[in-house]
Amino acid sequence: MARVHAFGDDALGDLDAVALVDAIRSGRVGRAELVEAAIARAEAVDPALNGLAYAAFDQARALASRDVKGFFGGVPTFIKDNVDIAGLPSMRGTDAWQPYPARTDSEITRVLLDSGLVALGKTQMSEFGFSAAAEHPRLGPVRNPWNTDYTAGASSSGSGAFVAAGVVPMAHANDGGGSIRIPAACNGLVGLKPSRGRLPLDPEYRRMPVGIVANGVVTRSVRDTAACYREIERIWRNPKLPPIGDVIRPGKQRLKIAVVTSSVQRDASPEVRELTLKTAALLEELGHRVESIDNTWVPASFVDDFVLYWGLLALAQIGTGRRTFGNSFDRGRLDNLTLGLARHTRRNIHRLPLAIARLRRLRRRSAQFFAGYDALLTPTLADVTPQIGYLAPNDYEQVLDRLSNWVAFTPLQNVTGDPAISLPLAQTSEGLPVGLMLAADIGDEARLLELAYELEEAQPWARIQD
Repeated sequence: MARVHAFGDDALGDLDAVALVDAIRSGRVGRAELVEAAIARAEAVDPALNGLAYAAFDQARALASRDVKGFFGGVPTFIKDNVDIAGLPSMRGTDAWQPYPARTDSEITRVLLDSGLVALGKTQMSEFGFSAAAEHPRLGPVRNPWNTDYTAGASSSGSGAFVAAGVVPMAHANDGGGSIRIPAACNGLVGLKPSRGRLPLDPEYRRMPVGIVANGVVTRSVRDTAACYREIERIWRNPKLPPIGDVIRPGKQRLKIAVVTSSVQRDASPEVRELTLKTAALLEELGHRVESIDNTWVPASFVDDFVLYWGLLALAQIGTGRRTFGNSFDRGRLDNLTLGLARHTRRNIHRLPLAIARLRRLRRRSAQFFAGYDALLTPTLADVTPQIGYLAPNDYEQVLDRLSNWVAFTPLQNVTGDPAISLPLAQTSEGLPVGLMLAADIGDEARLLELAYELEEAQPWARIQD
């Protein structure tokens, strides 16, 4: 077992982002020191983890030498490689075209940088974010810092690996089927997928017929996640959603929480089911009313409908490739998962309108479910983290079947638009992190953060450096 991390006696130490803000303001550390420490850590662990898509170290140094405004002013971070940073290419986890620099920052990049975060570059991901593991045939796999024989999860794989390994305290991630929560679960992190519309999105995501994509961050502490959403809300807020506000402690209200260990696709593995029920028991000990239920409100058609819609996104990427990415776009360099998804949807395009209609109806079903419960507890993933190679995009049918069985719980909230948070509340018998997921009704992020604080206090999670 090869465990890789960069925690040490430098300016970053083992502090989270909120603690670093305090250290900067008190004068104990300087912004330039933090950026240099993060650069050194990235260079130390990236050969083993392969989490770096593009380095912007000189730009970060120049920015840190100035008075960076915003609450997080000077705290280093990374941006996932499917949103733009001006001057850097966005290759979206592939090498299917020649890199070219983006002209402007994406909307979420602007908001994160306005909060004072200093971007050191961009993190690696699975091709177009379609897979839950980043194992590109030419770019190589992104490895888990807890054990480099295992995947770091995806699609926000590089962000998850770097935060877990101590390179930065938080990093940008986004989630169209679990891509914040999956790497959080694999790497022992906090990963909140917010409500639909909570954070800004680029136009291509806003135009989707079912808005499954949400931006967010992965962090090592609940307070970092809460602080990030608080600061973003001060810069950019959707008036259609209730504000999250400044969530700094557990809530006092005792909640009615449903527990589900079987998705519409499959039962969780025995080990994951046992760990989920242990978390349910902990919630009961804390005074919450916990009820085990069947996931009967999700229709049996959900998996097929979601895969068909997922394939529509692949079909769109391929169909608009030259217009979007330039004349160098070469579909022959795409991996077999991207090509297989597009082929599947092209062959079944006549089924797509009804599939989209059924997916949209799930928002109403979700609202009815949460009329009876305050929160839902499930595993984040149906089984433990697999080794490198198991989810490699070699044979389309095989990898799709394996992905669908592993990622059996997370896509639901992408379709309903509800918020969901993965917390690293458990470990396997081999010491790998296991994420447990709490979901709530749309707009209820504050409730999830309060629950997360409570669980973090009651059962502090393992740290890679211990």
